[in-house]
Amino acid sequence: MYNQFDYRLLLGKRKHDTMIEPFDDEYYMKRALREAEQAFAEGEIPVGAVVVCQNKIISRGHNLTETLNDVTAHAEMQVITAAANLLGGKYLTGCTLYITLEPCTMCAGALGWSQISRIVYGAADEKRGFLKFAPLALHPKTEIRGGILQNECALLMKRFFEQRR
Repeated sequence: MYNQFDYRLLLGKRKHDTMIEPFDDEYYMKRALREAEQAFAEGEIPVGAVVVCQNKIISRGHNLTETLNDVTAHAEMQVITAAANLLGGKYLTGCTLYITLEPCTMCAGALGWSQISRIVYGAADEKRGFLKFAPLALHPKTEIRGGILQNECALLMKRFFEQRR
């Protein structure tokens, strides 16, 4: 039998004894969307990411290319580094990346080297996504799932670029 704390970890957070969200791909993508919204507020391209290991978010981040004046400061790069530092090693086996936009080729290469077990993305990136240019960049054992909260992720990007024009 699980105690109340363990039960919440297995099934999701509770508020006033009513289930509000289970720990599933949609739950974690919503957390990545929060990061993307933060990027939007900071004038960054609104891409957000979280890395999850054993049902816990171990790193979170968003694009910082404008803030850091660094073309490599993508959300994925931020969370890969933070997760590896927390885990004390360079490999992210057993971890899942939730990212609001399909990774680019650069990020897919870094994710491949990290040996991350799973990538879940929201919106596809037909212009710069790795699936078009480098579909073999990931580690062969990495699982990919796309389209989680796709509309919400794509709408945030669309709103950002409409404001820029």
